[in-house]
Amino acid sequence: MRKKLSVVVSCYNEELALRQFYKETSQVLKSLPWDYELIFVNDGSQDGSLDILNQLADEDERVKVIAFSRNFGHEAAMIAGLDYSSGDGIVCMDADLQHPPECFPSIVEAFQEGYHVINMVRTKNESAGKFKNFASSSFYRLINVLSDVKFEPNASDFFGISRKASKVLKDHYREKVRFLRGYVQNIGFKRKNIEYEARSRVAGESKYSIKKLITFSVNTIMCFSN
Repeated sequence: MRKKLSVVVSCYNEELALRQFYKETSQVLKSLPWDYELIFVNDGSQDGSLDILNQLADEDERVKVIAFSRNFGHEAAMIAGLDYSSGDGIVCMDADLQHPPECFPSIVEAFQEGYHVINMVRTKNESAGKFKNFASSSFYRLINVLSDVKFEPNASDFFGISRKASKVLKDHYREKVRFLRGYVQNIGFKRKNIEYEARSRVAGESKYSIKKLITFSVNTIMCFSN
């Protein structure tokens, strides 16, 4: 029996990107030795994202859609996708194609080698701009000083976990304020880093304002330090 890969995708006002994301992602997934499912979590989008996702689900039985009643945030969307996933391996990613689907073969290979946690480490992200890149590197330096948990610099919301690792997150990491990429680096298991270069957004713009990034950073420091 073939193993299955679950791809969990958080969506918030991504109507301009979704069809291109689906086209490119499906093309790569069909080339893999594993079966797959695409789980889109619509995080209370105010545009036509949900209509497009429902159309994709009608056209492709491997597409599943979870629709939030309002915007609960990226972390909540990822947790919901993990809860509904059924794959032997799970990949979490965004819908804007900054997380390249071309990395799927390397992730599946890592699962087959026995790794349970695959950190996708960003080496370059020119589209983020100098300020956000500086803020990101500064944040990781700060949290690694304050926390007993040591985070991989530039690890992103693009990552892979095995079914065994995901069960730990489903059963024990249910806080309302979350830092999922931090939890992934904190749960143990055999781990591998894979580097990637972030692509430009296929459409739209970042949903993280400076205010949201500051709030996110403060919440993370509160979660992972004394």
